[in-house]
Formats: sequence, C-alpha cells, structure tokens
Amino acid sequence: MPTPDEQLRAAGATGPVAPLPDPELCARAVRSRDARFDGWFFVAVTSTGIYCRPSCPARPPRTENMRFHPTAASAQRAGFRACKRCRPDASPGSPAWNHRADVVARAVRLIADGVVDRDGVPGLAVQLGYSIRQVERQLLAELGAGPLALARAQRAQTARLLLETTTMSMGDVATAAGFGSIRAFNGTVREVFATAPGDLRSSAMAISPTTAGSPTTATSAPTTATSAPTSVVAPTTTARSSAPATSSLTVRLPFRGPLHPDELFGHLVATAVPGVEEWRDGAYRRSLRTPHGYAIVALRPLPDQIACRLSLTDMRDLGPVIARCRRLLDLDADPEAVDSQLAGDAALAPLIARAPGRRVPRTVDAAEFAVRAVLGQQVPVAAARRLAARLVQAAGQPIHDPDGGLTHLWPRTVELARLTADAQVPAMSAARRRTLTALVATLTAGEIELGAGGDWARSRAALADLPGIGPWTIETIAMRALGDPDAFPAEDLGVRRGAARLGLPTGRGALLARAEAWRPWRAYAVQHLWALQGNARGEEEQ
Repeated sequence: MPTPDEQLRAAGATGPVAPLPDPELCARAVRSRDARFDGWFFVAVTSTGIYCRPSCPARPPRTENMRFHPTAASAQRAGFRACKRCRPDASPGSPAWNHRADVVARAVRLIADGVVDRDGVPGLAVQLGYSIRQVERQLLAELGAGPLALARAQRAQTARLLLETTTMSMGDVATAAGFGSIRAFNGTVREVFATAPGDLRSSAMAISPTTAGSPTTATSAPTTATSAPTSVVAPTTTARSSAPATSSLTVRLPFRGPLHPDELFGHLVATAVPGVEEWRDGAYRRSLRTPHGYAIVALRPLPDQIACRLSLTDMRDLGPVIARCRRLLDLDADPEAVDSQLAGDAALAPLIARAPGRRVPRTVDAAEFAVRAVLGQQVPVAAARRLAARLVQAAGQPIHDPDGGLTHLWPRTVELARLTADAQVPAMSAARRRTLTALVATLTAGEIELGAGGDWARSRAALADLPGIGPWTIETIAMRALGDPDAFPAEDLGVRRGAARLGLPTGRGALLARAEAWRPWRAYAVQHLWALQGNARGEEEQ
C-alpha cells in the first residue's frame, strides 16, 4: 500500500478554494481511522458542525456529510468548531511545511513562529519578499485560509492551552495569547470552540482534579494551525531577586511513528555548547532567545511522545518556542515516506530495517548554527565545542536557570560582530577568522536569511559568495538550519566512511550520482551513514 505521503502527492486537486487530496482517499482514511493522515487534512462534518482529525474515535460520519480541509484554520473559517473527543488541533503537523521551500511553506513556518502576531501581515510579506496581496492569494488558494486566519487559529489554540492548564486571569490569557482586547479574545474563543472561555477552564478542571487551585493535567490544544502538544502540566512561577520571573510548564509533543531517538539526541548532546546546552537526567536541555525574553527547554524522549518542559520569561513566547522545539527534533517528518524511498536502495535497506524513523537534528536558531558550522570546519567536535563556549563566555547574555546548569544565551549576531571587530575572537586560524567575520557581518546586515522563512536556493547562493564557505559548510547549514530534507554534504568524512562500509563509491561525483536514488530525502540517508560510524556527527575532510 502506498504511504500517506505518496498517496497525497499523487492525489489531484479538488474544490474551489484549496488543493485537497482525492475525496475518496480522504473518506477511506476517515472510515478506517488511519492516524497516518492526522495533520495532512481535517474532516468537517456538515451534520454536526464540527471538524475532526481522520483518526477520530467517534463513529465515522456519512460520506456525503464530509468536507475536507487542508488546515484547522480553513475548517474554522468555514464555520466548523473543533471536536472535543479527538482534539484535531493536537495532531502532528503536516510534513509539507518542513519539507517544502515554496512561499506557502515558508509562510506557514513564519506564522508558526509568531511573525504575524509581532509584525502583522506586512511584516510577513517583507520577510517572504512578496506583496501582501500575493501572500494572501497563495495562502488562500492552497490552505483555504489567509495569514490572519492562520494566526487567529494559532492564538485561539494558545488561549485554550492557557485556559485549561493555568490559573492566569482572563485578561492575562488574552494578552499572552496575542489578542488585542478582551472582546476579541472572548469572541474568538466562543466562535472557534462554541463555548465561553470560563467554560473551557471549568471543563478542564472537572476532568483534572485541582491542586492548590490549578489543574494538574489537562489535554492541550495546539499552538499552530498544523501542530501542537497533546497535554500540558500546569505551570508554576519561580522568581529570585536578581533574576526575571519564569513560568514553567510541561507539554507533550506528538510525532508520527516510528521515531529512532538515539542518534538524534546523541548528536545534540555530542555537539552541545557548555553553558547553552546540556544533557541531564535523560533530557536534552538548552537555552534559547525568544521574541520577548528567553526560554529554557528540556526535551526527553518517550516511546510515544517527546516530553518538553519549558521555563519562559514571557508566556507570549509559548507558541514560537514549541514550534522551534518541534523543528529542532524534526517531529513533523513523515518517516514512512522517507523510509520507503531509502529502503529502495539495497545498500540502505538493512539500515532502514534496523533503525526506522531516523530524524534530522536541526536547530532552534539558524544564525547560531551557521556560526557553529564555521567553527566546526576542519576541527574535531571537541575543539569546535571549546571555540563555541569561548564565544558564549565572551559575548553571550547571562541568564538565570531555575534548575541550574545553563548560564548563557547564544550571542546575537550584533554581539558577535562587535567581538570580531574588536579582534576578540578566540584563538583560531586567520582564514577561519575571516570566514567568521564575513558570515557575521552578512547576517547582521540582513543580507542572508537562514531562518524559517529563508529561501533555500537564495541562501545557498549567498553562503557560496562568502570567503571560506565551501560545499560541506553550505550543505551542512542547509540540512540543519534551513531544514532542506535533500541536503547532502558529500564531502563529509563521516558520510564517506559510512558509504565505504556499505561498499558505495566515496568520490564526490560518484557518491552524488549514487545518491540521486535517495532524493528527495538525502539528508535522512546522511543520518544512517553517520550512525554506521557510531559518531554523533560527521566532519569535513581535507
């Protein structure tokens, strides 16, 4: 049977608003409660006025009453409210937005990161390099909802999460979720969930007994239109006289199985920068800068989810932080589509069978990773970590970690630019110092975009224009920072050694030719080749 990815790619476009999978295919997925399609599309039921995920446990509706939508925002825009049984907004996100580089996918990633809430639709259009009308037209045509509707759906789900899992006042919830007024907050919650904000909180507290006046556990809503945590433990607030107050909560991040976490987390731990990242008690912890402050996240792999504990200096950053954590761990990938393609190669098939569901470790900060990639050129992992730690100590912002262990945020590019201008860069070769200086200057000037909205081809070209940036660095940044699933650093020493162990060619041209059969998932093939060495990452060969 073809994978969901293959079926959806092969499906034709129907309907006057947005391209959708074949209705009969969607109906079969709903009737069979196929969880593989969760997040790919949503089914709205005209007889009840609700929309569900395909795997909803309720009795499947009559086919003639089904209407299919590409996003939760599209279903909400059509007047449907979320099902209270299957919580459709809490399904894993569609893989399309992480695995595509077109303007629609870039826009969805930026909206998930909170760009519309912070800068409005004009700010989104500027980052994408399109006019406001073009952005709205393309989103409406493919997703059935414009940028404001997508952002509104995200705000509604964030509000629901805070209502069900905290004792924050209604005014504080409205502000934290991004609403401009209590009236807008009340109206949106009533329209999207068909109930008042207070009733949402009361229902959650009735399900989860209270402790000290707040719910201990409650099912959460998503923070984006396409992906979300499935449950949240009530936040607590800590404060010290010399440190900002932080709110802490735990969310469960869903994913499509299978997921092989060993090398994924091993990679992050092996390259961890002291003070910014650490491994403690079975969890990967790191600090990250947010639009309104900073956050500390702890990610722990579990059999059916990723437990994510968050400490935030500003609850308005909840949605963007969750989106970045999902991106870091590549949780919205479709492992069945990836593995079925790679297993077609007889050399890779045993590796796929032994460890299905490998993910590509990405990053929470694209500019940070680009700098770290340059620091890692031609040196062992341990040396790269030491160089990065010196940069952090010299220019990073000190922070308070309520649990201890993390001490700094990664420096901003402007801080790194000041460091390079003053010739205070830690000891490294003159050539690499020139490369680092050029990269930091380009990032500071905004001449290259490596974040969620970056254009992969344009970013590659801009990197290639910098001195000391070669194919290995470009493809490594494309794989980890840009999120290109087809990035392939053929020069990587770990890749070449893995290829040699499989009896594959190791010369650049011959290896690239062989890897053509792995498209468009060559970045995932890299993870299997690296794992053959027992290493967390590869290295550039001289």
